[in-house]
Amino acid sequence: MKMKNEYIRLIDEAVARIHYPAEPRGLYEPISYTLDCGGKRLRPMLVLAACEACGGSASDAMPQALGIEMFHNFTLLHDDVMDRADMRRGKPTVHNRWNESTAILSGDAMLTMSMQLMSKCRENMLAGVMKLFNDTAMQIYEGQQYDMDFESRDDVSVAEYIDMIRLKTSVLLGCACETGAMMAGAPEVTRSAFYRYGVALGLAFQLQDDWLDTYGDPSVFGKNIGGDILNDKKTYLRITAMDKADEHARGRIKSLNGVRSDEKVAVVRGIYDTLGVADDCRRLIESYLDQTLKELDAIDIPDEAKAFFAEYAKQSISRRS
Repeated sequence: MKMKNEYIRLIDEAVARIHYPAEPRGLYEPISYTLDCGGKRLRPMLVLAACEACGGSASDAMPQALGIEMFHNFTLLHDDVMDRADMRRGKPTVHNRWNESTAILSGDAMLTMSMQLMSKCRENMLAGVMKLFNDTAMQIYEGQQYDMDFESRDDVSVAEYIDMIRLKTSVLLGCACETGAMMAGAPEVTRSAFYRYGVALGLAFQLQDDWLDTYGDPSVFGKNIGGDILNDKKTYLRITAMDKADEHARGRIKSLNGVRSDEKVAVVRGIYDTLGVADDCRRLIESYLDQTLKELDAIDIPDEAKAFFAEYAKQSISRRS
């Protein structure tokens, strides 16, 4: 097993080696721009680490690691169009730097390129790899639709929200872990346990993002806090607050829908503090951490590998950015 930074270095080097046709530049330049913007490289790192944990080498799974990273960034390209987001990772989004049509078309090309990369495996693995990838992609699209549906609903439950983030975010982490194990030829019981580890990790990771968006340090988080509050996003914090609040507090939150001001962030966060929903969120995050460690215990891999995945899960819920 390698250190996390070593996996990220290998991934960055592989991204830099991706060959793009010279023309049409308007199609390929936004793809290169998007991938070069970096990011945490969480998903491809899980692919490589799971492969090595199961006895393979990083090179065995690099095409699939790149494929999953390419797919993840394709979803971000289209998400930014739907959300009208101006910035991504500290740089202008593709639709902002170029235009919406370019973002859509380059995103489409990224989806096809991701499938091409995923298919670069031994023939006896191809059907399994592509089924897992395509099933995961469809679940992510379903999660995105639920997220969009929630925008016009005031009755979203915590259970519905958890299922939405499982589909939109967590299943791709599960796919990354299982794909890495598949590329090493691991048995089905190991692949399935790795998948469940990734899903639980994804839930904890997304809930940590929710918490950071309201309670993070802007200088560390990398962006201003309160974005979810300003956009009236149905996060775990807001849904739980609406469930716990009395009629007056619920009415106060609803009265601020559509408002974009620092005062709104302060008022809503104050209601969250009074109701203790930040602590509720931390407890739920901890419960998903416990689940990741339980799934990890069931995987037959060396102790060094278990320590790597356990430490990464713990870092994910204590991160500040």
